[in-house]
Amino acid sequence: MASLVVVQHKQPSSAVLQSSFSDFNGARLTASVQYKRKIWQPKGELRVTASSAKKVLIMGGTRFIGVFLSRLLVKEGHQITLFTRGKSPITQQLPGESDKDFSDFSSKILHLKGDRKDFEFVKSSLSAEGFDVVYDINGREAVEVEPILEALPNLEQYIYCSSAGVYLKTDYLPHFEVDAVDPKSRHKGKLETESLLESRGVNYTSLRPVYIYGPLNYNPVEEWFFHRLKAGRPIPIPNSGMQVTQLGHVKDLAKAFVQVLGNEKASKQIFNISGEKYVTFDGLAKACAKAAGFPEPEIIHYNPKEFDFGKKKSFPFRDQHFFASIEKAKSVLGWKPEFNLVEGLADSYNLDFGRGTFRKEADFETDDIILGKSLVLQS
Repeated sequence: MASLVVVQHKQPSSAVLQSSFSDFNGARLTASVQYKRKIWQPKGELRVTASSAKKVLIMGGTRFIGVFLSRLLVKEGHQITLFTRGKSPITQQLPGESDKDFSDFSSKILHLKGDRKDFEFVKSSLSAEGFDVVYDINGREAVEVEPILEALPNLEQYIYCSSAGVYLKTDYLPHFEVDAVDPKSRHKGKLETESLLESRGVNYTSLRPVYIYGPLNYNPVEEWFFHRLKAGRPIPIPNSGMQVTQLGHVKDLAKAFVQVLGNEKASKQIFNISGEKYVTFDGLAKACAKAAGFPEPEIIHYNPKEFDFGKKKSFPFRDQHFFASIEKAKSVLGWKPEFNLVEGLADSYNLDFGRGTFRKEADFETDDIILGKSLVLQS
């Protein structure tokens, strides 16, 4: 059985990271790193003006995007319930977040414990509670959304986290919201969810991020580069390294999610959300080094077709140009990303990897295969 409970705040243990690095309390930030760099100043303080108070359900919300989104919504006075399986702590104190801020936040979070794939339970529990707005952060398949819609016939808005990965690969970039989509992509479930919401006449808004980065990122985006920079290793990048991609900071994405709440201009609309500028793979490696205070890295280019890595991925990005226009979100919503790439990477490094925290251990197995062949060719 699931339960709806107020998560009581507990005093942080000695394991909780305490630091003056904070963009939650506005403290001035300084860093001591391996190489001289500019003093890092906080950005992305969580302040957004939203609509009148709503009873909000967040599907997920304890790993990455939802951690920042829930804080924004609580600050706006909304009543927040997280629907999770309860396998992870419902709230966690963020690096640099004061005890008082964390206590205030966690005391206002409600938790509905259950499995979203248990459709009968979802229908019964949600209909019993009633919610004005649903933020679906972790939905992957349309079938997971149907019971939510059935349980909440008077839902005011369904806000969905989709992906720019739904677009059909093309020679004509950037991707716009009206571009052709790929029904066979690995994100087809998200595409089918958007179609379901449209066909049901739901007042929905769907955001399509490109690559997301920032503190607590569980995908090996910036972390992949930071591991190699810290180890002083060359960075292997496929082909020319001039492939163009795009990253958006999680805090900018969270603000976009709040700006569509109750916004008539966002009704039944899709928005690409990411960073302002595009970057090459080589440029991203250099930006990570600059943000974290490491020297410019040695970059090794290789042809992936010459290697057999088995099931392992040798590089965390798709080996192609991949970026999207964010002009619609800027013009329609008045949203604009606050972080440029180097600033955003510095925020991620200083509040996460630079403190010794990361999601995955370093694995240089594929690097060694690439570098071994490179040395043989050079000799």
